[in-house]
Amino acid sequence: MIFRLFRKDPRRVLIASLYKRVADSSRVPGLYSALGIPDTLEGRFESLSLHMVLTLRALRPLPAPADDVAKDLTDAFFADLDASLREMGAGDTAVPKRMKKLASSFYGRAHAYDGPLDTRDVAALANALGRNACGSDAPALSLARYALAADEALKQADLASLMERGPVFPKPDAFAGEERHDA
Repeated sequence: MIFRLFRKDPRRVLIASLYKRVADSSRVPGLYSALGIPDTLEGRFESLSLHMVLTLRALRPLPAPADDVAKDLTDAFFADLDASLREMGAGDTAVPKRMKKLASSFYGRAHAYDGPLDTRDVAALANALGRNACGSDAPALSLARYALAADEALKQADLASLMERGPVFPKPDAFAGEERHDA
């Protein structure tokens, strides 16, 4: 019985691999240099949140067990945030409060991005991303177009390809140079 504790759970390994691919995609330098996400702790949270939202949206319409994968992926995301807070020196009493705030922020962003992504409303998405991801009142048009392109591409993926290759996001540099104020 004790040996079960040392076996790798194949599902856990798959979810960890999927989460790593999402996290790696959120760290592509072009997101920061070309699309205007600040290369700060907050900016990295915003980029990771955006990529998680896009990946979870891709899982939403897929057949079972996609809903379980989405739940496990979300759990991995929050476990990573918890571990990061502890690594940065947050004490045991502060972590739950900060995690509650991060969860609220994440779900708020998911809600703010879902509507414009559903309706393909680039202006509304640019405003939400400008405010949240870029920390600015200026619309983030290039980032919005990136997110819309990613959302569209991810809709074409099935569960097997998402689990094998992970979500495939467009290259941020392809959206660079688009005017931020013409939304």
